[in-house]
Amino acid sequence: MDFKPAKKLGFGLMRLPRTDDNDPAKVDVEQVKQMVDLFMEKGFTYFDTAWMYNGFASEYVAKTALVDRYPRESFTLATKLHDGFFSSFEGRDEIFNAQLKKTGVTYFDYYLLHGIEASSLPHYEKYDCFDWLLQKKADGLVRHVGFSFHDSAELLDKILTEHPQMEFVQLQINYLDWESEWIQSRACYEVAERHGVPVIVMEPIKGGTLAYISEEAEAVLKALDPARSIASWAIRFVASLPNVMCVLSGMSSVEQMEDNLSYMEDFQPLTEEERAACFRVADIINAQTTIACTACHYCTDGCPQHICIPEYFSLYNEDMRDDLEHKGWTINFTNFKKLSEEFGKPSDCIGCGQCEYMCPQHLPIIDTLEQVAAHYEQ
Repeated sequence: MDFKPAKKLGFGLMRLPRTDDNDPAKVDVEQVKQMVDLFMEKGFTYFDTAWMYNGFASEYVAKTALVDRYPRESFTLATKLHDGFFSSFEGRDEIFNAQLKKTGVTYFDYYLLHGIEASSLPHYEKYDCFDWLLQKKADGLVRHVGFSFHDSAELLDKILTEHPQMEFVQLQINYLDWESEWIQSRACYEVAERHGVPVIVMEPIKGGTLAYISEEAEAVLKALDPARSIASWAIRFVASLPNVMCVLSGMSSVEQMEDNLSYMEDFQPLTEEERAACFRVADIINAQTTIACTACHYCTDGCPQHICIPEYFSLYNEDMRDDLEHKGWTINFTNFKKLSEEFGKPSDCIGCGQCEYMCPQHLPIIDTLEQVAAHYEQ
């Protein structure tokens, strides 16, 4: 029996709408309910959450907006075990059991080891997490097992070779990262394809980067189809890949949900001309982007200085795209001041390194914060 979702779009519960922009845990639950209803009404069933999404509130929201309102067999729910939140064999089960309680389900359709990379793999191996996950499946607590991954194609090949029981892998794939030497979207996808392991795509829009592009880049896509949203090109790019079973979109509003459903309900793969246009856009964006941050906020939950790292990086990227030598001041200096009144400043960084450990993009956050501090604070 095929375990893949009938339709390729998945609802990623990581960037949910908020009632307070400064607190990711303050989720607009009523709006999420509307989004869930639209999603289910159109025949989409895949929901993806994790222990720490939305300030650890995402799994609770999944219960309130989805589990408590729909028959269990009408949807599929995925969540994950992250290496940063357990340090014993017993700790694995403590997290898992708490997730069952938070979501209100008796089993998970998909369960993942979260964000495997070279630095975290030894932790998962130390606590025998691959076999632990297989035992959860044998016990009927998990239906399908896999892992999400942020590292090289070489390491992915090693893991899939050593753990052939893994049924799927979740990868960061988008047309901007397709040839990235750090993300290696294409190379990792090809490894999974070679192993015959289906792929779930995360970050197809790269944290919003591919929804809000420059006028130059936008013109390339609008020339082909002016009616389509910019975000739709990124979603369709990855959904067109043959070995992709599901594309997660971290939708943050009813409007985003409606847009995604409009072209994914009756999905049409990209033509070769459209695919080539995406790569032209990637070249333009890569020439304009200083910091490849996706605003996942993994870095901020444990920051002892309460520094809003992604927000500062976003301001900095915007300014670096401008001709500051002639423009001088930008509105982002005011935006920076407002942020620094609520959060720690970049110069408050003490170099503890927890942000870099958590960053799935492997960004040199500490050094980059120094650049941002030099730009805005002096």
